[in-house]
Amino acid sequence: MRTKFMLVVVLAVIAGLVASPALAGKLLCVSKKELKGEDTVASCLAKGERFAIVDDYGIVRILSPEEVEMTKAFNPKAFEQRAFGMKYQKEAPALPKLPVAAGVTQ
Repeated sequence: MRTKFMLVVVLAVIAGLVASPALAGKLLCVSKKELKGEDTVASCLAKGERFAIVDDYGIVRILSPEEVEMTKAFNPKAFEQRAFGMKYQKEAPALPKLPVAAGVTQ
């Protein structure tokens, strides 16, 4: 029984490692579709632009002001990157990963 449990745990860890690159999303401007990295995401948000997170499968999540504030708290580097609109989505960088918490090893 213990062997089966360990096998399930190992498979879950492997599945998580394989799936994590597939979950890389992009932060794209919804209100200015023609942005091509002229401004940062933070400066566009300050001007009132709206953004969405688009994953590799094309699933879109439009960010509310509350979601933007919470995301800034957890991943401030996401808003330091250059802003791209939907027209230039292929050129937009992937969202930066969260920093590793102190004392946690990967």
